[in-house]
Amino acid sequence: MERTAVGGVKGSTSAPEVAELLDGMPRQRGPLGAATVLAPPPLPPVLTEAATSRAAASGTRAFRPWRLLPTPTGTPFTFGYAAVLVVTSLITTYADPDLVHALHQGSSTDVAHLVRTPVLVLLASALWVAGEFLGSYTLGFLLVLTALERRIGGARTAVVFLGGHVLATLATEVPVGLAVLVGHLPDSSLHRLDYGISFGVAAGTGALAGLLRPWLRWPLLVLFGGMLVVDLLNFADPLTNWGHLISLVIGIAMWPLVRRWRAAHTRQGSVGPG
Repeated sequence: MERTAVGGVKGSTSAPEVAELLDGMPRQRGPLGAATVLAPPPLPPVLTEAATSRAAASGTRAFRPWRLLPTPTGTPFTFGYAAVLVVTSLITTYADPDLVHALHQGSSTDVAHLVRTPVLVLLASALWVAGEFLGSYTLGFLLVLTALERRIGGARTAVVFLGGHVLATLATEVPVGLAVLVGHLPDSSLHRLDYGISFGVAAGTGALAGLLRPWLRWPLLVLFGGMLVVDLLNFADPLTNWGHLISLVIGIAMWPLVRRWRAAHTRQGSVGPG
């Protein structure tokens, strides 16, 4: 066809139809002669899925500072556990000192208690914060367990925490019992104050490192492990310091397990509501 000087088409095209063709929005004649709007062609399914995946990925990469701390819906295990620690710390601060000492002594995972009531003291000893409530291990508890629970879920986070707490306690107290049995240590070594959350936090830190990118993983392990080594070299409380290092190693040994748990938790989240 040949174009006219005004951009129309020679033939039977009338002036109104020419105006429609020049009306900004491209139009085409319909089967009955009416003008219809050109709809954009649909994207192929593969491109649509790729765009959706990119949008979801960009959303997950957005930094949300409030996710660093526990919430009752997002991290119920860590949030509930932290609430318990607040209560026991208030008891430690404001209750009668004799009562506090009796509670701590009754919760201690020393050899004497482990022989008589092992399950009770292993659980009770993890309900107290040793030292100041706003200390480094309390902050580590909040940050590490929150990050871990968001990646693997609450029940699995409890397994990591209790695994480090229980195994490191046994690894440090059983040798004491054996040393007393063969006469290398006095009987008074069977009775000591040993309680707190630090073993569980150290194990959680080691486990969490395995889920982080290398540029975060190795600085975290170097800084935290170096702090534990310095504490051990100071020889202030060697039994507890050894327990911290053992707990960290326990968490690192759980990397294959926590990585499988993260994959399973991600799949569950992708098919769950919301």
